[in-house]
Amino acid sequence: MMVKGCMLRMGFDGALNNANYLKSKFTKPYKFLIHLVLQALSHCKGGYDAMRDYHMNMVTALVLNKKYNFSHIVFHYMAKNITSKSKTWVYPRFVQMMVDHAYPDLERGVNNDLLVLSHMSNDSLKQLVRYHPNHPDPKKKAEFFGFIKDANYVDSDPVNHRN
Repeated sequence: MMVKGCMLRMGFDGALNNANYLKSKFTKPYKFLIHLVLQALSHCKGGYDAMRDYHMNMVTALVLNKKYNFSHIVFHYMAKNITSKSKTWVYPRFVQMMVDHAYPDLERGVNNDLLVLSHMSNDSLKQLVRYHPNHPDPKKKAEFFGFIKDANYVDSDPVNHRN
């Protein structure tokens, strides 16, 4: 209930009872936040427009400054990937962070690096805000709230739920 209420406050303009939520159904500032969560904390191999429930739980935890066990999700899908028939890199930024921590003096050759990661650029930002006929911007307006509006925001729920 809290997650769906948060989605509505974020200007979500779609069906709330689907298994997947489209990023395009949110207003632009929240679309950008969701994009970052999907890129950094998702095990998806592509198709970064659809969000699952656990992605929305992450976004809600960030917006409302709630405690959330992000590492549990990361390790769960990293372990699941080991037994998968499709061997792909999941969470490359997280893996790179672990390698950097374990081997701080490791020499790097940008062209020979195992994990070459692209960063947000003007081109990728333009793609995020670009109008697409199949995914027009929602007509709802959404005001900033929670931790996004106020860096000193504290979760008002006295019970810290773990999602």
